[in-house]
Amino acid sequence: MDSLAHPANRRWLYGVLWMLLPIAVMVGLFWYGRVHIPDYTSSLFGQRGGDAVRLKAQLGSALMCLALIQLFLALWMYGRLPALRSAPHWVPPTHRLVGLITFLFSIPIAVHCITAYGVELADPRVALHSLAGCFLYGAFVAKVIVVRHRRWPGWALPLAGGTLVVAIALLWYTAALWYLNGFEAPGL
Repeated sequence: MDSLAHPANRRWLYGVLWMLLPIAVMVGLFWYGRVHIPDYTSSLFGQRGGDAVRLKAQLGSALMCLALIQLFLALWMYGRLPALRSAPHWVPPTHRLVGLITFLFSIPIAVHCITAYGVELADPRVALHSLAGCFLYGAFVAKVIVVRHRRWPGWALPLAGGTLVVAIALLWYTAALWYLNGFEAPGL
């Protein structure tokens, strides 16, 4: 008898296949960033060179703020903020809307990073930033999968959401803070 015929085995196989999708996204971005020839003259909303880096630092800081708002709304929604009563009805849709805005807001920054610089691994700060950028979009895909497929364990959603916040914080630390702090990131 075929061992995949049992429903539990099929569910397990589908779960494994779904989790390969975020890995494929991460690997695909990494591969593209490594084989793509960087175009250091590319612009971001008409800004080039140092002006583009400044604009990305500002946009990255706004993105970090949106991620913190997401985290606050999620903690409120799931009753993890003891100082606040249960979340009102507008919190879940606001959480979803802010999440969509955060994702859409990140795309121009990421496109500029990967087209202008690619994935660089020579400098530790830049390598960490490049790898965190690839990881971020894989983590986003993983979170969407966890949200859409309700059969994941209860810890999967907070883990996926928390991973997104940490990835955005790491990207902000290795780029926006680095720029805004006079090209220094403490510890790097």
